[in-house]
Amino acid sequence: MSLLTRSCVALLLTLSLPLAAAPAPMHAQFLPPDDLTLRDAEPEQQQLLQVTEYSVVVGSQRQSNQQPIPVTSPVMIRLKGKSLNKGATISQVVLNFDAESKSLKKPVFDNTSKTLTLSYPMAQYRVIVDLLRNDTVYVQFLSYANGHVWADLHTGAVRPR
Repeated sequence: MSLLTRSCVALLLTLSLPLAAAPAPMHAQFLPPDDLTLRDAEPEQQQLLQVTEYSVVVGSQRQSNQQPIPVTSPVMIRLKGKSLNKGATISQVVLNFDAESKSLKKPVFDNTSKTLTLSYPMAQYRVIVDLLRNDTVYVQFLSYANGHVWADLHTGAVRPR
């Protein structure tokens, strides 16, 4: 068999093999339009995590040294998973749900604990738990030199049934 024939056979065999699993989603395809050009430069930091497990924590705390005695019941979801992009160090995400504030805290990534903390209104709780139960969920965090920060939870591309 000639070298040309062997090369052609090898190429045909390679092309007939099933494709490997699709790569993790790219950051850009899940970002909203950048109408204010806040993301006009490359991000300084990128973290992308595929969620592999989660836990729900509904707390109850009472600070007994204050009058009147405030009782709070924080709701939080802790996500763990595997980081997907090169240079990512994220190991967990804490989602805090707030039913009372009119504004939410900005997303914060702590390099020491490798934890991303996100705040959502309580109204988003059911949506997020539904995503976690039914889809593969990714968390991404981007920070830019101009101070802009973006973080989200998203699914991969899903085909309607």
